[in-house]
Amino acid sequence: MGFSCGIVGLPNVGKSTLFNAITAAKVEAANYPFCTIDPNVGVVAVPDERINQLVSIYNPPKIIASTIEFVDIAGLVKGASKGEGLGNQFLSTIRNVDAIVHVVRCFDDENVIHVDGSVDPKRDIEIIETELILKDLDTVEKKLSEAERKIKSGDKKGIIESEFIKKLKLHLEGGRLASYLTFHDEEYLILRDMHLLTNKPIMYVCNVHEKDLLNENKYVVEVKEIAKKENAKVVIISAAVEAEVSELPEEERKPFLESLGLLNSGLDQVIKEGYELLNLITFFTAGPKEVHAWTVNKNAKAPVAAGAIHTDFEKGFIRAEIMKCVDLFKLKTEQNVKDAGLLHVEGKDYIVEDGDVVHFRFNV
Repeated sequence: MGFSCGIVGLPNVGKSTLFNAITAAKVEAANYPFCTIDPNVGVVAVPDERINQLVSIYNPPKIIASTIEFVDIAGLVKGASKGEGLGNQFLSTIRNVDAIVHVVRCFDDENVIHVDGSVDPKRDIEIIETELILKDLDTVEKKLSEAERKIKSGDKKGIIESEFIKKLKLHLEGGRLASYLTFHDEEYLILRDMHLLTNKPIMYVCNVHEKDLLNENKYVVEVKEIAKKENAKVVIISAAVEAEVSELPEEERKPFLESLGLLNSGLDQVIKEGYELLNLITFFTAGPKEVHAWTVNKNAKAPVAAGAIHTDFEKGFIRAEIMKCVDLFKLKTEQNVKDAGLLHVEGKDYIVEDGDVVHFRFNV
C-alpha cells in the first residue's frame, strides 16, 4: 500500500463525483445531501511512467504498482460529531488513514444545492475542522480517564500522560488543530497513539468549474491562504472533468487533458502532492519475473526498505545492490550499468532514494 486518504467535506461539494472518477468505483452521486450512506473504499494504482520503462527492459509476466487507498466519507454537517446528519459514525472510519483530503467547493452553480445556502470556503473549512476537533475531544476525554486510572493504580506513566492530555484538551477546546500543538519526544508517542483526526496531514482539493482550472478564482485564493497557515497542500481540480477523463479509453486521456491545457489529471496531482505531504518515495525491484514498485518513507535506510518487501529481508539484511532508474533507462540493460561502474553495493546505512532499482541480499 502506498498510502491511504480519507476524503471529507460538506455534502454536495463533489466528493463522491471525485471518488468515482479516480477509483472508477461508480459510487452513487447525486444533487442532494447524504447521497453517500456508507463509507466507500477504493484502491487505485499509482501512475508511474518508470514502471512502463522497466517493463520494456525486463518484459516480466507480473507487474505490481504502488497503490493508494481512498475512503469516501459521507458529507459532514455542523453537529456531525454529535450525530447530526450521518457524520459521527464516519468520523471514526478515517481515524487510521495517513492523510485527510478535504474537498472544498470553489464554484458557483445555482443548480447544485449547497447545504448552507451559499459558497463560502472559509466557513465550510471551519465547519469541518470544528467537527474533527469535537470528535478528537471525545477521544481525549477517554484517554484522560484512562490516564487517571493509571495514576490511581500507582503507574507513574499515568502522571506524564495526564499532564500532556490536559494540555492537549485545552488546546483543542481553544479551536486549534492538534497539529499546531508543540510537544516533547515523550509526549509525541502519547499523541501518536491517539490517532487524532486533527493531527493528520491535510490536503485541500479545490473543486472548480472547468473554466477555472487554469485561473485561480477568488475561492481558490481563500483556500490557499488557509492552507499556507496550516502548511497544507492544495490541489485544484474539476470533479466534472475528472469524471469525463475516467470514461475515456486510456489512449485518449492525455490528448483530452492537453486540449484543456492540463499536463496531468487530478488523480496524478493528488498522488504527487500526497507523496510530498507524507514524505514518501518509490523504489523498485525488477527482473524477468516481476517489476514491483514499493513505497517507503523518505530517508528510510536500506534494511527498512527491505522490510517493506518482507520482514525477513530486514532481519537478515546483508547488502543492497543499487541502480538508478535514469542509468538503467539510458543504458538499457543491467550488464551495461555494471560495465559502466554505475551499480553500487550499499550497506545498512544507505538511505534509499526515489527511483532506485534495488536487489537485496539477505540471510534466511
